[in-house]
Amino acid sequence: MKQGPDKRSGVDHRLAIIAGHLRKVHSMVDEGANCIDIIHQSQAIQQALKKFDQQILAQHLRSCVARDLKSGNPDKVTAELVDVFGRV
Repeated sequence: MKQGPDKRSGVDHRLAIIAGHLRKVHSMVDEGANCIDIIHQSQAIQQALKKFDQQILAQHLRSCVARDLKSGNPDKVTAELVDVFGRV
C-alpha cells in the first residue's frame, strides 16, 4: 500500500495506540501486575490490531485492487486475496 500522508494518518494514529498498549503490557509484566489485567491489556492490543488490519485491507481494496482490476490483472488480485485470507 503506497498512500500519501493524508490517507495514512489514521493508520499512523492506530499504530501509535497499539504501541502504547504494548508498552503498557511490557511494563505490567516487568512490574509483576495481575495476570488477568495483563490479559485484558493484551486483548485490547489484539482488537486494535484487527481494526488496523481492517483499515489497511479497506485501503488496499479501494486503491490497489481497483487499480489492478482496471488494468486487467484479476489473477494477481485473486492470488493476493486468497493468500491473505488463507493466513487468517
